[in-house]
Amino acid sequence: MIKHVVLFQLKDEMTEAEKLQVMKAFKEGILALPVQIPCIKHIEVGFNVNPNEKYEVALSSEFETLEDVKTYAVHPAHVAVAQIIVPHMKARACSDYEF
Repeated sequence: MIKHVVLFQLKDEMTEAEKLQVMKAFKEGILALPVQIPCIKHIEVGFNVNPNEKYEVALSSEFETLEDVKTYAVHPAHVAVAQIIVPHMKARACSDYEF
């Protein structure tokens, strides 16, 4: 199994209200993906509650193989949801690991 973890930091010039709006829309879109992308075994999105950390959004998902992660990454439904957050990103970090 592969765990796919992505952290998102939003642009500093966004207000907290703007950030929350983007974060909620992104979460809603991500949570709708398993119906459209069957290779997703589990997916969740959380919002950072620690003000000492710089990444606001964490996405954690599980797949059978790294090839499934690649399939998910280019799937049109995922690409569309990613466009909710991409224009507002300051930074992104990702790790894919076996568990």
